[in-house]
Amino acid sequence: MKATTPKNIDEYIAAFPPEVQESLQKMRAIVREVAPEAEEALKYRMPTFVLQENLVHFAAFDKHIGFYPTPSAMEAFRTDLKNYTHAKGSVQFPLNRPLPFALVKSMVQFRVKEVREKRPKQRQKR
Repeated sequence: MKATTPKNIDEYIAAFPPEVQESLQKMRAIVREVAPEAEEALKYRMPTFVLQENLVHFAAFDKHIGFYPTPSAMEAFRTDLKNYTHAKGSVQFPLNRPLPFALVKSMVQFRVKEVREKRPKQRQKR
């Protein structure tokens, strides 16, 4: 990545080689499709999508793309993630293998549902 700090996700993505940019743009497109109302931001120097709270983050590294969908999503998809290096709240998708975009989409859908369920339920007030 370039030495300058990017000001937005476009600048962040532009700092990587074309094949990595393509994967990052696809990740971004998936989040936008699933959560069109989510706001884009850079947090922790990573592309971040915010929907009331941090929805997901992702970031490119030399040999992988890190995806940070929160510990709850990691737990919910632990079986699907067993073949990837992962931690409590993150997973590494190696750049030398096809990225599991369908899995990313499912995880983002999980997070959107989780966040929306946290909203105060107005109709339950009596």
